[in-house]
Amino acid sequence: MPKKETVPEFPDTKPLEFHIDGRKRVFDVDDAKLPDWIRKKALTSADYPYRHKMPRHDYEKALKRLQVELVKLQAWMQKNGSRVMALFEGRDAAGKGGTIFALRQYMNPRTARNVALPKPTERESGQWYFQRYVTHFPTEGEFVTFDRSWYNRGVVEPVMGFCTPEQHQRFLEEAPHFERMIVNDGIHFFKFWLDIGQEMQLKRFHDRRHDPLKTWKFSPIDIAGMGRWDAYGAKRDETIRKTHTAFAPWAVVKANDKRRARLAAIRRILLSLPYADRDLSAIGDEDPAIIGEGAGFLAAG
Repeated sequence: MPKKETVPEFPDTKPLEFHIDGRKRVFDVDDAKLPDWIRKKALTSADYPYRHKMPRHDYEKALKRLQVELVKLQAWMQKNGSRVMALFEGRDAAGKGGTIFALRQYMNPRTARNVALPKPTERESGQWYFQRYVTHFPTEGEFVTFDRSWYNRGVVEPVMGFCTPEQHQRFLEEAPHFERMIVNDGIHFFKFWLDIGQEMQLKRFHDRRHDPLKTWKFSPIDIAGMGRWDAYGAKRDETIRKTHTAFAPWAVVKANDKRRARLAAIRRILLSLPYADRDLSAIGDEDPAIIGEGAGFLAAG
């Protein structure tokens, strides 16, 4: 008999209780069967505006058109030395990595790179908080994405107790000044918050836990964060409210459907940059039900 595939054991994955829609729910991520209350509600959680995922054929056709435009954008950047930087933030399992992959898939990796930093070293912990990020900023002709960024201190660190309340508040005060310097230096700067509903997050955690190809994505931070939905929501709201500015606005993307979210983020970048031979008909129009700006476009909770 073929050997049965197994997934790693994780500590502290005991069933958790949630109060959703006024009802007590129990979720055991180790149970291979996804509860019906998650399966039925995942896509439409947090008042997501569509009841069905975007059809794969339509998605792949639209994505290819956008990726052709991204190649043209990169050629324009190489010619005139433009610099682009895009941050992707969101709750765990919001789809940041997949969106970045779709964005960079056909771009020349020599001048289009992704930054995903591990936890700070002892030396970095003793430096100015923004210092380790600055070293990864783009030079002439470079397109740089950040899979999480300095906004760790806005949401993850205070929720998980990795910074003091004073450090968190100082960050919220300093981030807009830091970003003004980025923009004033001529970098085209984008901030994306990928927003998902609670049932969708639990579904994606469950997928990670039980798929041998995805289980490496399921981390102790995911486990610790599952029961802190409201705390993450409060810090998310405060962070976006205090760091959303005219010169560095937050683009909020409703991301329960990864396909629509990826297209929305790429489309926002392409519509914002005046690169040569831009084909607006190929890019298409933004979907105002999927992408908006600032705290007012966030889902409740």
